Amino acid sequence: MDYYDLMLRNQRLALLATLFFALTGNAQTVDEKRAPPPMSGLDSQLFYQLILGELTTQAGDPGAGYSLILDAARKTRDAGLYQRAVAIALQARSGDSALLAARAWQQALPDSKEANRFILQILIGLNRITEALEPLKREIAATNPNDRPLMVGAIPRLLSRASDKKQAADLVEQALKPYLAEPIVGIEAWTVIGRMRVDAGDVSGALAAVRRAQAIDANAEGPVRLALSVMSLGAPEAELIIKKYLEEKQRPPLRMAYARALLGEKRYEDAATQLQAVTYEQPDDLEAWLLRGALELQDEKPLAAERSFKRYLDLSSQGKIQDAATSELNKGLTQALLSLSQIAEQRKDFMAAEEWLRRIDRPEDKTTVQFRRASLLARQGRLTEARELIRNQPENSSAEARMKIMAEAQLLRDNKKFNEAYELLSEANRQNGEDLDLAYDLAMVAEKLGNITEMERLLRLIIASKPDYHHAYNALGYSLAERNVRLPEARQLVLKALDLAPSDPFILDSLGWVEFRSGNLEEARRILQSAFEAKPDAEIAAHLGEVLWAMDRKSQAIAIWKEGGKLNAQNETLQETLKRLGVRP
Repeated sequence: MDYYDLMLRNQRLALLATLFFALTGNAQTVDEKRAPPPMSGLDSQLFYQLILGELTTQAGDPGAGYSLILDAARKTRDAGLYQRAVAIALQARSGDSALLAARAWQQALPDSKEANRFILQILIGLNRITEALEPLKREIAATNPNDRPLMVGAIPRLLSRASDKKQAADLVEQALKPYLAEPIVGIEAWTVIGRMRVDAGDVSGALAAVRRAQAIDANAEGPVRLALSVMSLGAPEAELIIKKYLEEKQRPPLRMAYARALLGEKRYEDAATQLQAVTYEQPDDLEAWLLRGALELQDEKPLAAERSFKRYLDLSSQGKIQDAATSELNKGLTQALLSLSQIAEQRKDFMAAEEWLRRIDRPEDKTTVQFRRASLLARQGRLTEARELIRNQPENSSAEARMKIMAEAQLLRDNKKFNEAYELLSEANRQNGEDLDLAYDLAMVAEKLGNITEMERLLRLIIASKPDYHHAYNALGYSLAERNVRLPEARQLVLKALDLAPSDPFILDSLGWVEFRSGNLEEARRILQSAFEAKPDAEIAAHLGEVLWAMDRKSQAIAIWKEGGKLNAQNETLQETLKRLGVRP
């Protein structure tokens, strides 16, 4: 609960208390021997007015009810009644009336913090940002100095719905000017100003705020977390600030936030480095071990991934989950167990793979587990049993039916049963003509069968139906390049895909292949090298190696192919390339 949530809760409690005592202040039981309480000042006429105001409001005429309650508030100068008038106006979605009542409240009771707070919140809600400056100043000044950093830290949330972000940032900066040089509040003030500038897209201004906050206290963590937000706007200077801070201090939560930011930018190698540091600094961090294992598995490091996932399971069983919600922990357990099963399957230890699956007991994971069991059966040559296992899964929705089709088709494709996969997907596509993912999978199977005309037809239909479906542009462009036909069109298609999904390494791979087919060897090498660095993958290695081979840089080509073989020696493109060129790396 932040500062403003706490204030609103207290206001609601105060309102209930005020209304209770207003209506019951004179009441006493017959046998009560105590001295009578002070008179509330509530005469019969005012009592009738209040009841009428409430009944009128409940009857669907909040305008009349508001007028009656506000008039009673003015007569009694009662804060609770002013607040009730504001509440009625807000419930009726009449911001102007709510503001009128709040200002009348402040005029009657100039020292009321609650009145000022309502004026501030209503002005912001009405998007009258410039008028909110004085109420915001008063709110900050009236806050206990010990609580002021907390209050200042809540300001960005208060202004989160402001439509003009720059105007909101200027407002906050003006309101916080008196506190910018203070030792504690100043750090929070500059950090908040920086957040507002981030929201306004002012990268240089936000970075300047980070530096001003750090000038007050270089050890403060808040400014560095602000630098994470600035980094997301593409400011390399912000990342340098984060790195320098983490080099000097052990701050596992901050390092985890940095790792998540790197993952969001698909900088997997850098993220893995940070996660390794987190698990060293804080060995019982569950999330770090889970993410580390996932990256290691993605990076084709099964032994390292297995150690990380097992460490995650050990920590989970020890109850070290202080910072993890139960539902998130359960999801993490499922992910770890599925990954361990996958690792065991890769080394053909099918018994161990099944044992890991048996440990997953969440009902919502049952379908996923059965699909993995089907994969295990297929890997053991029991494809018919695997398909039956998938088909026997219950269907409670169209989405579940679709999942079953996709899973069965994937099994058939993995086992090179392309004709059967084509029949299955064709029937599904006829029944679900608007499902573009099904159409895309069908196009990929058509290509495997050599039915290029059908593949092109399907991909162009997808592009026409959903112009931002980047997979279709990339697949069609790569297919043209692979067949060494219509290369200008291939380049145009792949560039469109890259525009929709910038820096995707597999689209870069397609673009590099287009350049290779076009005879632009150096450009092809540059693009494929960057793709391989971003995503070490056997297929990208096959293409990069062939470009290097064509450039007569054969030793480099062989080295790249060896790397690709370590990643996935069974990759079809890599195997075909080596066979065609007569190379045995």
